[in-house]
Amino acid sequence: MCGIVGYLGGKDATDVLVHGLSKLEYRGYDSAGIAVPEDGKITIVKTKGRLKNLAEKLETEPAHGHLGIGHTRWATHGEPSDVNSHPHCSNNDRISVVHNGIIENYMEIKSWLADKSYTFLSETDTEVIPNLVDHYFEGCLLEAVINATQRLKGSYALGVISLDDPDKIIAVRKDSPLIIGLGENESFIASDVPAILNYTREVVYLDDMEFAEITGSGIRYYNANMESVEKSSTTITWNADSAEKGGYDHFTIKEIHEQPKALRDTMTSRIVAGQKVKLDDITITREMLESYSRIYIVACGTAYNAGVVGKTAIESLSKIPVEVDVASEFRYRDPIIDSRTLLIVISQSGETADTLAVLRDSKKKGARVIAITNVVGSSVAREATDVFYTWAGPEIGVASTKAYLTMLIAVYTIALHFAELLGTMTDEETDAIKKEMLLLPDKVSKVIEQKESIQKFALKIHGEKDVFFIGRGLDYAVAIEAALKLKELTYIHADAYPGGELKHGPIALIEKNTSVLASLTQRSLLDKMHSNLKEVTSRGAKVMVVTYESNKTVDSFVDTAVHIPETIDLLAPVLAVVPMQLLSYYVCSFKGLDVDKPRNLAKSVTVE
Repeated sequence: MCGIVGYLGGKDATDVLVHGLSKLEYRGYDSAGIAVPEDGKITIVKTKGRLKNLAEKLETEPAHGHLGIGHTRWATHGEPSDVNSHPHCSNNDRISVVHNGIIENYMEIKSWLADKSYTFLSETDTEVIPNLVDHYFEGCLLEAVINATQRLKGSYALGVISLDDPDKIIAVRKDSPLIIGLGENESFIASDVPAILNYTREVVYLDDMEFAEITGSGIRYYNANMESVEKSSTTITWNADSAEKGGYDHFTIKEIHEQPKALRDTMTSRIVAGQKVKLDDITITREMLESYSRIYIVACGTAYNAGVVGKTAIESLSKIPVEVDVASEFRYRDPIIDSRTLLIVISQSGETADTLAVLRDSKKKGARVIAITNVVGSSVAREATDVFYTWAGPEIGVASTKAYLTMLIAVYTIALHFAELLGTMTDEETDAIKKEMLLLPDKVSKVIEQKESIQKFALKIHGEKDVFFIGRGLDYAVAIEAALKLKELTYIHADAYPGGELKHGPIALIEKNTSVLASLTQRSLLDKMHSNLKEVTSRGAKVMVVTYESNKTVDSFVDTAVHIPETIDLLAPVLAVVPMQLLSYYVCSFKGLDVDKPRNLAKSVTVE
């Protein structure tokens, strides 16, 4: 959540900061601001609302200089307002800070500083930081920041500047992502790569409690003991154009159309018909698998929904019992974890706070951790035992689409690998699944071609307040992801139920013109789902069904039937969810809402 950009170099800092912040809008925010030292003072311009508000304010309150820090804030402490916006300054206006994360002990620090005559203007936890740095400042900004962070509890990525050291930026991270960009005679800090891609592709990923001292003569890295640390850079292989709309109206619809390519890229070299699954550097052996007493899949949001599919895939292919849980619940229920535990964590950003906490707690207890993530060098990727990268490319739309499909490919691939290691399937059986997986990209393209009929149904329901999704087996997994997408993008209340649970309560909510959406791809359950659909259509519900091309039976009694290509039932969620993504997109568009940046949401949830 939130976005940080910092710059030191020969360009106008304000231009670089505003441009960088515009590339981080997808992270979710409710205010924006910059701080630039000039003419013996730090000029701070900040405002509630979208980045365009900041740009307009800068026209009447310009700030110019060769160094600066900027921020887009997503409110956690204090309502969205000008005064609560970042950057924040010390009482003497000599130190300014931008901060991502949450300071858990800020009230304690605030009281301690108040006793030393410091005063506070905002309701934020962040405002204690510049005053704490000021308290420790004795001529060396780096030392002051290091000393200040020793007092902080919680998560933070910080960019700090000072009038007393006007040619320097200090950056540090703890549990919140921060990168350093290396340009030609210029340097950057940012919370994510897109902010600086127009200027450089060479980045350094800071690890927890590592400090970067950025000056005109270069960058030095230190640990919390002020000892020098050697860091190597990474070259970003995708370009800035990958994070642009490319002629589409919104990033979300662009990324839906990019799903075939994302699937191909994620399977490349890993899934090859007639060959064993290749899992990069994952080194789990048959003996290890046989030694595990339990497997957990833990994640949040859309990643959790992918985990629900992963549970079925691993259990059905490799015959290993799997438990899937929400990270924010799992970490607090004292789960049984030891050296005989295999934990699979899924996080699109690799920075999801609750998922990261589960990873760390589990490793301390001896568990082996496989991470599934889309971001190379992310915290989850660095700290897990093994990593499976989903090559979805940058996903800008806050509501995940292509990242979700590549997560599905990841769990299928891992399940196949486990089956091959344990010998629970014949080579012919695993090869049949691999061949079908390799056909999925073209089949997804065919599903997207049916967007016109989906658009028509979206027009019918865009004014609804309540929508219901139903399915059985893996179709229920599709339903929970579809309901989440509709909630995220359209703000319509949406619930997902197993088809067999309708008669146990939810059917009381079904009446004339109630909207019901169903996925019917599990062949052994088609007859039962047909019965469930009759239950809702007989009560006057408007129904859209996603089912196979061969299932024409439902066409006669539902409003809209979207027919997807035939595939193996286990893989059907990859195809069945695409019409649901399109439906949510079109409903959102018809309602005139912000498709790429839904209210109150952020792409990377780095706070609990």
